[in-house]
Amino acid sequence: MSVFEIIMLVCFGAAWPVSIYKSWTAKSTAGKSVLFLYAILIGYIAGVLHKIFFSYDRVIYLYILNGLMVTTDIILYYRNTGLLKKKFRKT
Repeated sequence: MSVFEIIMLVCFGAAWPVSIYKSWTAKSTAGKSVLFLYAILIGYIAGVLHKIFFSYDRVIYLYILNGLMVTTDIILYYRNTGLLKKKFRKT
């Protein structure tokens, strides 16, 4: 278990709740890139797979937690896309 890996995951993970909150309250996709979100998610999945196959330790839970937060932000991105489409259809 690497302390540097833990620090990296905690620092990255600290940003996701803020991003999720902004996605939830803004109800907009402005400033979001779904491709970027998927790239980050793939990175976290790769981290989980590495932990499973080569270096299993408790750090896997940080990868999973961060991956779940990114997945939540992706879901909110699609929700907000739908809300914007509905809004523009009414006008």
